[in-house]
Amino acid sequence: MTHFTHLNDKGEAQMVDVTEKAQTFRVATASGHVKMSAEAIALIVNGEHKKGDVLAAARIAGIQAAKKTSELIPLCHPLLLTSIKVRLEPDIENNQINISATCKLTGQTGVEMEALTAVTVAGLTIYDMCKAVDKSMVISTIQLEEKTGGKSGTWTR
Repeated sequence: MTHFTHLNDKGEAQMVDVTEKAQTFRVATASGHVKMSAEAIALIVNGEHKKGDVLAAARIAGIQAAKKTSELIPLCHPLLLTSIKVRLEPDIENNQINISATCKLTGQTGVEMEALTAVTVAGLTIYDMCKAVDKSMVISTIQLEEKTGGKSGTWTR
């Protein structure tokens, strides 16, 4: 029986060996939000931000980040993602942008980290583009919402 661990026989960090794991269809969805001033969200929603389309830039940044997760998170496997969807929904009533990301693949390991990374970088991109208007923005509640596939099956928050 293969024991999946991030530690080798000497107790040193290593990438988990997934060679013997079966390939299965896997999906993960993560979410988070960026809370901001009424002024900042109005500029975004009305398309009046001086730096351009904030949501389009954040969407692309999230997709790119998911593709590069193994370069950002130590010991993450490089994955051939087959789908990455990043959604950004303005919530004017609460002065925030709600972010969600769903990543899919057929492979030997899950895509939770890729979905979480996509949400995080999309949020950071919004912050970067809007910080001149509102430095007090808060990126928060980044969390896994659901994952399916693999040995552990389905998990939902």
